[in-house]
Amino acid sequence: MSTLKERLAIASQVAEAMGKKVYNNVEHDLKEGTPRMELQQKSPKLVTLEEAIRRSGLRDGMTISFHHHFRGGDKVVNMVVDKLAAMGFKDLHLAASSLQDVHAPLIQHIKNGVITQVSTSGLRGELANEISHGLMDKPVIFRSHGNRGAAIASGELHIDVAFLGASSCDTLGNACGYSRSENAKSICGSLGYALPDARYADKVVILTDDLVPYPNTPNAISEHDVDFVVEVDSVGDSSKIASGAIRDTKNPRDILLAKQAAKVILASGYFRQGFSIQTGTGGASLAAVKYIRQSMIDQGITASFALGGITAHMVKMHEEGLIDRLIDVQSFDKVAAESLKNDPKHKEVAAYEYASAMEQGSATHYLDIVILSALEVDVNFNVNVLVGSDGIIRGAVGGHPDTAEDSALSIIVCPLLRGRIPCIVNEVTTLITPGKSVDVVVTEYGIAVNPSRPEIAERLRAAGLKLVSLEDLRDRALSIIGTPAPLPFGDKVVGVVLGREGSVLDVIKNIRN
Repeated sequence: MSTLKERLAIASQVAEAMGKKVYNNVEHDLKEGTPRMELQQKSPKLVTLEEAIRRSGLRDGMTISFHHHFRGGDKVVNMVVDKLAAMGFKDLHLAASSLQDVHAPLIQHIKNGVITQVSTSGLRGELANEISHGLMDKPVIFRSHGNRGAAIASGELHIDVAFLGASSCDTLGNACGYSRSENAKSICGSLGYALPDARYADKVVILTDDLVPYPNTPNAISEHDVDFVVEVDSVGDSSKIASGAIRDTKNPRDILLAKQAAKVILASGYFRQGFSIQTGTGGASLAAVKYIRQSMIDQGITASFALGGITAHMVKMHEEGLIDRLIDVQSFDKVAAESLKNDPKHKEVAAYEYASAMEQGSATHYLDIVILSALEVDVNFNVNVLVGSDGIIRGAVGGHPDTAEDSALSIIVCPLLRGRIPCIVNEVTTLITPGKSVDVVVTEYGIAVNPSRPEIAERLRAAGLKLVSLEDLRDRALSIIGTPAPLPFGDKVVGVVLGREGSVLDVIKNIRN
C-alpha cells in the first residue's frame, strides 16, 4: 500500500502538470477558534463610509450608482455624495434609478464639479428645474427601468461602485428592504431597482440602519455580491415612500377617469380568468384596479398576477384571493412592503427580470393589461411623462414604455386639461412612449382607440362606451384655452431620452429664463 509520502511525490508531478502548488501544512495559519458570534463583529466588510469609499478603489471620473426605493424619504444619495465631496472627488458620473425632490443638494455638487454626469429614469423638484435651465455641461441620460437594468447587465452602463441603502443587513452583506429585528428603523420593501447594481457593479457598498445577526434571511442581496457594509443612523424615511404621484387619490376627476378605465378593461376582451395587470403612477391609474374588484367578485374571475409597483389595494385584492401572485419591483407603500416581508406569494423581482426587452423571461412580456398616466398625449398616440408643458423636467420615464410595448392592452388615463394646460396636444413636448405601443387613451370627455386596434374599438362600442378621436379631443382643449404660446427652448441639449432597446428616442433642450 502506498504511503502519504509516496503519494505526495506523484502529487507533485500532477500539480506541476495542472499549474498548481502542492499543499504545504506549514504555510497555513492555525485554525481560528474564536466563537463565531464574536467573529461576526469583526467582519472585514464592516467599515465606515469613508473607509468603504477608499477601499473601493473609487477614482475621479468613475461611475457611482444608487436606488430610489425610499423615494422622497431617501437619505443615502445626499449622505454619500456629501462624503465624496468632502474627500475631494471630482468628475463623477451619478447613475441613479431615479432622483427626487429630496436630492436638491446635488445642485451644489454639480456646480462644484463633484458630479459632472447623470444617468437616471427621472428628475423632480429644484434639481430638475436647474438642469432644465442648463445647469450641466453634459446632458442627462434618461432610461426606462427595463432599459437601465438591461444596460447594466450588458455593460453599456458600467458601474464602478454601487451605494445601496437597505433596511437590514448582516455584517457579511446579506441585505433586504425590510427587517425582522426589534431594532428595525426603516422599510422600503422590494429592492428591484438595486438588484442589477448589486450583481454587476465592480464594488458594492451596503448602507443600513439595522445591522442584524448573520444570516439575514431571506435576503434580496447576497453577501456574495457585497464588498462593504456601513452602519448609519438612517437610510430613509419610510413615511415618504407613498407620496406625490403614487399617493391614493381623492380627486373627483381622477376617480372618474379610473372608473372609465375600469369600464374599458371590462369590455376589452382581456378581462378573463387568469389575466395579469399593472398600474403605473398617477392617482387615476392606481385607482382603476379598485373599480374592477367588484366585477371580479361578481363574475368569479381572478388575476394570475399583478406586476410592477405594488400598492395596498393590490395587496388587499391578493389577500382576498382575487390576485394570485404579486410580482414587485418597487413597493409603493408600507402595506406592500410589509406584504413582501411576510407573504411567500409576493415576489421581489430585479429590474431586468421585470421589464428588460433583452430578457426573454421578463415579466412584462406576459402582461395582459397596463394602466398608465401621462403628462401629454398627442394625436399620434405618442406619450410624454417626463417634461411638463412648460419645458421643465418634472417626472420619470419609469416603466412606461416597457409596459406599454409589451402588454396586450395599454391604457393611458389623462384629463383633457390640467388647469389651463392641454394634455391632448398636436405633438408631445418630449417623446417617451411611441404611439405604436399605446392602445387606448381615456379622458373625461371620451375614449380614443388607436386605429391599429379596431377590434378593441368594436368591443368598446358594443359596451356603449363613447369613442372619440384624439384630434377631436385636441380641438376641444384648444377651444377652451386657446393655442398655447411656443415654449422658449434654447439650443443646449440638457437631456437625451433612450428607447427601451437603447436607441436615441428624443432630446430635451434647455428652457430659457
